[in-house]
Amino acid sequence: MNTRENDMKTCQILGVPTQSGTSERGCIMGPTAFRIAGLPEILQELGWQVTDVGDAVPSEAPVVSHSNPAVRNLDAIIAWTKSVSLKAYDMARSCDFPIFLGGDHSMSAGTVSGVARRAQEVGQPQFVLWLDAHTDLHTLNTTTSGNLHGTPVAYFTGQPGFENCPAPVAIVDPRNVCMMGIRSVDQAEKRHVADIGITVFDMRAIDEQGIVAPLNSFLERVRAANGRLHVSLDVDFLDPEIAPAVGTTVCGGATFREAHLIMEILHDSGLVTSLDLAELNPFLDVRAKTAHLMTDLAASLFGRRVLERKTRTY
Repeated sequence: MNTRENDMKTCQILGVPTQSGTSERGCIMGPTAFRIAGLPEILQELGWQVTDVGDAVPSEAPVVSHSNPAVRNLDAIIAWTKSVSLKAYDMARSCDFPIFLGGDHSMSAGTVSGVARRAQEVGQPQFVLWLDAHTDLHTLNTTTSGNLHGTPVAYFTGQPGFENCPAPVAIVDPRNVCMMGIRSVDQAEKRHVADIGITVFDMRAIDEQGIVAPLNSFLERVRAANGRLHVSLDVDFLDPEIAPAVGTTVCGGATFREAHLIMEILHDSGLVTSLDLAELNPFLDVRAKTAHLMTDLAASLFGRRVLERKTRTY
């Protein structure tokens, strides 16, 4: 994971306790739930030097409005994006592997733009693997729900429609974005995906091709370009039967085995350089099983194997 041989691998963890991008309250408790589930300790057991840098704090919210009356909390989203982008950039400069604990998925407007700034600085292309039920490709003009956790991909790929927002210092080429698990897309987003060149493997593609071939084809592109890879994992990527703690459940998501296989392949690739864990809403969880599952998936990304997992009873 872009560490030097024989050097201690360093990881920094940042909580992003925002729920401004969603209409469902509870994501503000996500970072705490990940910590209680033992994520820092698990990473230490796997040989990482872990520093928890606490929780991000939004910058001063601007006075801003938008012509789309559906848009909600734009001032708060701008404040979070500015703050988190700067923190993400600083973390990408000072450690081998930043992890961002959400918090709703609007946080990725800041996390991805921040790590992309570092990638630009070191002369490497930024790639993003977006594991989600949704493409999150709305702009401020096209959103009908007004929930801005549906806009981060459009923002960090530099799409028009964010004229009232500060532009990211570095944008991600949409051709460097791969989405897996997609199964809920609005018509405006469908048209936009095709127009800008994002690679999408929806659940039908996964049913037909499996996980391994599509993922490996994308990883080969990252490797060939000597790119940096950010993974953004939304709880709703997973089937709600195994991960109920999210306000945007969509049936037919990834299974336990598919999700762990993805994480293990990502670890084996050695290409991942940063991670989002997004949309965990502990208020909707059942005996913390989603928090534990997401934590276990992060552990698989960092190299934990099946024989190292403790059996948990619920």
